[in-house]
Amino acid sequence: MSDTIRSWPHRTTPDNTGQHRTAPVFGLSPEWLLHDGRPLASATVLSHPEQLDRLAAACPEAVPTAVLAGDPCYDRILDALPYRERFRRALGVGPDQRLVVVGSTWAPRSLFGDGSDGGHEGDGGDGDLLPWLLPRLAAELPADEYRTVAVLHPNIWYGHGPGQVRGWLDRARRAGLGLICPLEGWRQALIAADCVVGDHGSVTYYAASLGRPVLLGAFPEGDLAPDSPVAALGRTAPKLRPHGSLRAQLDRAMRDHDPGRYAELAAQTTSSPGRSAALLRRLFYRLIGIPEPADRAPLLDRLPLPPYEPAERTAPVRVLTRLISADPPTVAVTRHADADHEPEAPDADGAHTAVHEDTRDTGRLSVADVIVRYAAEDDPRVGPPAAWTAEVLARHPHCALAVYVTGPGRCTVRTRHGDLVRLTAARDEAGRADLCDPAAHASALLAWLGPEPLHTAAAEMTVVTGAAHHRVAVELLTPA
Repeated sequence: MSDTIRSWPHRTTPDNTGQHRTAPVFGLSPEWLLHDGRPLASATVLSHPEQLDRLAAACPEAVPTAVLAGDPCYDRILDALPYRERFRRALGVGPDQRLVVVGSTWAPRSLFGDGSDGGHEGDGGDGDLLPWLLPRLAAELPADEYRTVAVLHPNIWYGHGPGQVRGWLDRARRAGLGLICPLEGWRQALIAADCVVGDHGSVTYYAASLGRPVLLGAFPEGDLAPDSPVAALGRTAPKLRPHGSLRAQLDRAMRDHDPGRYAELAAQTTSSPGRSAALLRRLFYRLIGIPEPADRAPLLDRLPLPPYEPAERTAPVRVLTRLISADPPTVAVTRHADADHEPEAPDADGAHTAVHEDTRDTGRLSVADVIVRYAAEDDPRVGPPAAWTAEVLARHPHCALAVYVTGPGRCTVRTRHGDLVRLTAARDEAGRADLCDPAAHASALLAWLGPEPLHTAAAEMTVVTGAAHHRVAVELLTPA
């Protein structure tokens, strides 16, 4: 499916005489398809008869070249649906966490646009939504209950340059936002998503076709033909209210979502689900004029498993804790990746600030309660954990805890008393590692011990993050 077909469907606009004329259909208009009045392409591949009708209205000269051949992109997504949990774990998302995917197409009135007719995405205008929205999500959504990633259209990346895009989103990235590869990783992210915040682009439409809850952060209804599928999405999906609670709106969208809500839109994604490889190969062999091989099935590349890339927050994190029980130790932890935003937690009985050693705001290290480092246990640059933790506490006398995270569910902690402690989260019934950030477990240890040393060589602590309960083994490696 062409993103531009979904993004810029046929509409009519008044010209300078006041008469209505047909506006160009991006990718399907004569200026795209004809040269000297004749079709440029031997075949114009479409995924659904709805697009054929639109082509006939926009450029009837190209209709003889039209071929309905399905949607290979959508077919690859459908094939990979059984691997949803693997894709979630690749993003560091556990079973009790929610993955929010924020997507934007390329257009002035897209989610990453400046809201003007002639402006460019993210150029700093008053209409910029995404650079404002993402830090708010980081401030409102508890870090251990939600994971947020962004999928931006390739033209945004290549129009402005990766450095500029990353610069615009720097604050959100330091708060844990993941940026998904615009060419390869976005399909897997959609499969893994619990909710998608988007606009009138293909990523949002695909999400709806998959039955995912959708919130529209931007939607230029005036740019879209009322009878187009993408306009129907705008009438069906709920809108995000910028000044309301983002968390409440996301939770409501997920809680109240009907999986069949977008069934009609899904049916218009492709008229030949699962058949695009066969249809396209037949077309290609016909065009080059040789027989199609009968002994080999037509196949599409399968979606690869992305690398493991959990959230890593270099911005200071505000941690609220509540000691539910001292024996056995049970601690509720709520973390927000915005230390300047005091989250609501009326039942919290403790609070502290955790800071990544690589924070840009280096002044916060001198007042941090917890300092965190993520590295392999045998990393020759900073390890081993015993050496790094001792060095950090010596350099920062006001720090209560130094935390060296060595992998999923594992960290080594040194207390101000000098105790060296290993925290190891229990695996699930299938033997998979707990994907909660081990720094949260360290904050729970601080809430449990307070100013006291650890008086036992081994214990088990329960850390509560939202609806999840993590069993964490506490092992005293070296007493003070």
